[in-house]
Amino acid sequence: MSRADRLFQLHAALRDGALHTAGDLARRLGVAQRTIYRDMAALAASGVPVTGTRGTGYRLAPMVALPPLLLTQAEAEALSLGILIVAETTDPELHAAATALAAKLDAALPEDAPAPAWLTAHRAGASAARGFSHIPVLRGAIRSRQKLRLDLDEETLVVRPLGLENWSRLWVLTAWSETSAGFIRLRIDLIRGATALPELFVDEPGKRLADAPP
Repeated sequence: MSRADRLFQLHAALRDGALHTAGDLARRLGVAQRTIYRDMAALAASGVPVTGTRGTGYRLAPMVALPPLLLTQAEAEALSLGILIVAETTDPELHAAATALAAKLDAALPEDAPAPAWLTAHRAGASAARGFSHIPVLRGAIRSRQKLRLDLDEETLVVRPLGLENWSRLWVLTAWSETSAGFIRLRIDLIRGATALPELFVDEPGKRLADAPP
């Protein structure tokens, strides 16, 4: 029996809502108990709501099935923002639920490019909610082609905001920095203040979003 067939049969066995021990499942499928342990971990990692541990048994947690959804980019961004806000709660159950939902969303959404190594390295320590209040200012400046002053922890930058992206549940601003005369990609949770300046800008070769390095 292939692993895919085995996982399918395990999922089907658990759908009755009863508690099943690893020994019972192993005998049912004709495999060793350690195989059941690995398969249960694989089911849980794929998003199947398996509860239980070795020695106690396994069952499926109650779940809500949603039909396939087609989301616009703005809707996906709004959903991601909502998840991040809930993830900041001190309620452990809500925090765990938001974290699990974020993982499912990450797995389902297409990614044009993998998150860069520096973003992944900072993900665990970043406060996802910090900087959300700046999003209206950033998006408005991008649409109106208006320069921004960005206050960071140790410096202040004047930039031409070009694009706002969601990378693995963190929001990143791509801009041309007039302060450093180069492109920057900046996590918005690192921004302490964002102020729209009265000066507008126009696209110039070498300073456009299309010119930014990948």
